[in-house]
Amino acid sequence: MANTAEFRTCPDTGLLFHKPAETLMKLNAVAGIVFLLIGGVLGLLMGLTRWPTVHLLQADSFYMLLTAHGLSVLIFWIIFFEIAVLYFTSSTLLRSRLATPRWAWLGFALMVIGSVMTMVSIFQGRSSVMMTSYVPMAAEPHFYLGLILFAVGALIGCFVFLGTLVIARAERTYGDGSIPLVTFGALTACIIAIFTIASGAIILIPTFLWKIGYINHIDPLMYRILWWGMGHSSQQINVSAHIAVWYAVMGVVFGARPLSEKVSRSAFLLYILFLQLASAHHLLVDPGIGTEWKIFNTSYAMYLAVLASMIHGLTVPGAMEAAQRKRGFNKGLFEWLRKAPWGNPSFAGVFLSILIFGFLGGISGVVMGTEQINLIIHNTLYVPGHFHATVVGGTTLAFMALTYWLVPVLFRRDLILPSLAKFQPYLFGIGMAGFCLFMMGAGTLGVPRRHWDISFSGAIFGHQFPETAYLLLGLTGISVILAVIGGGLFILQIVGSVFFGKRRGETRGPVPLIAEPVAPGLHGIGMGGISVPGTLVLALVFLTSFILYYFVNWKYLSQVWGLG
Repeated sequence: MANTAEFRTCPDTGLLFHKPAETLMKLNAVAGIVFLLIGGVLGLLMGLTRWPTVHLLQADSFYMLLTAHGLSVLIFWIIFFEIAVLYFTSSTLLRSRLATPRWAWLGFALMVIGSVMTMVSIFQGRSSVMMTSYVPMAAEPHFYLGLILFAVGALIGCFVFLGTLVIARAERTYGDGSIPLVTFGALTACIIAIFTIASGAIILIPTFLWKIGYINHIDPLMYRILWWGMGHSSQQINVSAHIAVWYAVMGVVFGARPLSEKVSRSAFLLYILFLQLASAHHLLVDPGIGTEWKIFNTSYAMYLAVLASMIHGLTVPGAMEAAQRKRGFNKGLFEWLRKAPWGNPSFAGVFLSILIFGFLGGISGVVMGTEQINLIIHNTLYVPGHFHATVVGGTTLAFMALTYWLVPVLFRRDLILPSLAKFQPYLFGIGMAGFCLFMMGAGTLGVPRRHWDISFSGAIFGHQFPETAYLLLGLTGISVILAVIGGGLFILQIVGSVFFGKRRGETRGPVPLIAEPVAPGLHGIGMGGISVPGTLVLALVFLTSFILYYFVNWKYLSQVWGLG
């Protein structure tokens, strides 16, 4: 058993923090925020360059900063924060000591060294290979070495998390039942992370050896296959982690419980089995991939992964609705939603995360994962439009929402500008939603994903895109500015609160983000024998939107390949 002096009890929530774990949570979260800041500034420069009227950067600077932007926000910011989430969901939620804190410190040190090494190699100007770093393009050796060190550090964090689960089970710190659903979601993210890191090691280590001269050749097709086992699967870590955050914030804000824990856990299990196969949509035009593999991944595997997300998309709002109705907001279909705490940044962030991830990221991902439709949008701006909807609109917004709750609880500081916090998620969410929509629209018109200048000025063979494409890119630039302002206000709020927020006392104080749990029964609420009719209607709206958009894209495909 651990020494009780190593623990701190939060007076506001009753949560038990293991002090070494608490320190590591803070440091990982802070490191993540630093890379979010860097990536946000670089994202603004990318958006202003993609805006044809502004076209800010020259080609060499654009590709260098694009590489840095992708790695800083899609890899470094999110994985640092996810390690903090792993330690919180294991040590804190299970009231357990952290397994091997020294190894956890080593993991954090490797992640910091690796991320800094990679960023330095990029800004030296000789590693502008973009995030995918496709061979035969070659970066500097310390670009690959930095990624390898970062991956090893993250892997250590995953094993510390697993070790903490073992300790909590052995010492019965959370009772004799199953681990909480939020911790189960984090476990799902951890398992996918181990698969992801293994895929990265299989390809990045040989590529590093290739660069320093110990290997003569790296096959480009094999590189692409294995790289996407890391590149896309890393985003599946995000999906599992941010859905775990949805469930956590649902409990924090509403005191709500899942409609069915067994169903929710089954959905997480489907992620482990099928979600990482979604990387297929990056490979569907590759000639070296077998037809059977493509068909399997774009049908049965994809359907089961989508089913898991649709389950979460139904159970999370459903639990919110059930909790609201049990509190008396039981009139009509949507009183529970109208009376929701829209001024609470944790609720607002999660609800926007659900909307953007589902309606923009989810629908577009399924459409892009259809082999025939993939041919018309592969390597266009549609692709970054899609993954910004999932990773930024879905994951980053959810992490922002959780951070608003964690700052008073973990850092014992009040928010410095609570009125600012009320509208920051909307500013960031609306800006990012516009960015994703307009970018996917430009991609549908054929605007290339990786080309610095769509006007092809100075090229031997020119190409003229429709004027609508230029309009959409202009709207994309405006949306980027809005989203960056929202992201900047979040960083200002969090950094300012951590350093200058009023210290919270050690006696229990008011924490408006925390609600008392409601009883699990659903009898006597809802309409027509349905406990959560509003959520059911929203699910039908989503399904209708998906069907319409799916067949619109088949219409686009028919215009590309006309018959007759």
